[in-house]
Amino acid sequence: MRRDIKYVVEKWDNVEARYRVKKLLYEEKTGLQHIQLVDTYAYGKMLLLDGIVQTTEKDEFIYHEMMVHVPMISHPNPEKILIIGGGDGGILREVLRHSSVKKVFMVEIDSGVIDLCKQHLPEICNQAFEDKRTEVVINDGSEYVRNTSEKFDVVIIDSPDPVGPAQVLFSREFYSNIQKLLNDSGIMVRQTGSISIQPNEQTDAYKILYRIFSHTNFYLYAVPTYIGGLFSTIFCSDCVNPMQINIGQLQKRFEKIGIDTMYYSPGIHSGSFHLPLFFKKGLKE
Repeated sequence: MRRDIKYVVEKWDNVEARYRVKKLLYEEKTGLQHIQLVDTYAYGKMLLLDGIVQTTEKDEFIYHEMMVHVPMISHPNPEKILIIGGGDGGILREVLRHSSVKKVFMVEIDSGVIDLCKQHLPEICNQAFEDKRTEVVINDGSEYVRNTSEKFDVVIIDSPDPVGPAQVLFSREFYSNIQKLLNDSGIMVRQTGSISIQPNEQTDAYKILYRIFSHTNFYLYAVPTYIGGLFSTIFCSDCVNPMQINIGQLQKRFEKIGIDTMYYSPGIHSGSFHLPLFFKKGLKE
């Protein structure tokens, strides 16, 4: 394994981000993807899959808190949760902070990512994989939702971009199967990329999902190492309209849960659904 690399580069069609590296900690090309773990000067340990930054020690909390607490606090009583992807364990960690949670199924296609993160990024998973409420399933997410008989209150899709093995997680069949797995008041969220350099991800997802769910809304936040400015997540439900949950309700639920967060707050939650006009116009078009 190479040890002398000085930087890693995340490349898109017309944009590149370069990160100075102290050391390459791990590298492997599995049958599914190219895994790299590096120690950077600016962001600490950084995990890349197929050359795309997935998480870092310094800013992971922003993404994980917004992916989890927005749907979890929007739901009146989330007890049973499904996570698709999320091998670093950050989503799982945040879900398990909710005392209402009785069971979490985490479906990850590549066990190597989980093993690597448990060994080299233990501060992100924070022993979440050892929690008795956690059940890890090594499987393709689309196959799991097609065949499972389980029902869920919240489904969180933390998958890479729609290339390689993740492509099937962006299909109409996949989303329709998830809708069938949701209990009353069920909520699904999935990351849909940067609104600047990946606008097709949002429009493609919206074209499918607004025909499946009664309520389909984007919310936005910024993660420094997710290049392209504002990052998007789509919120879908047949019963819960996030625009009708006022900040007072969010505040009461947040206080009842009694957790400390570093980025998420009821105000951030509410404000994240108010979208820039150019983005709203693009969706309408």
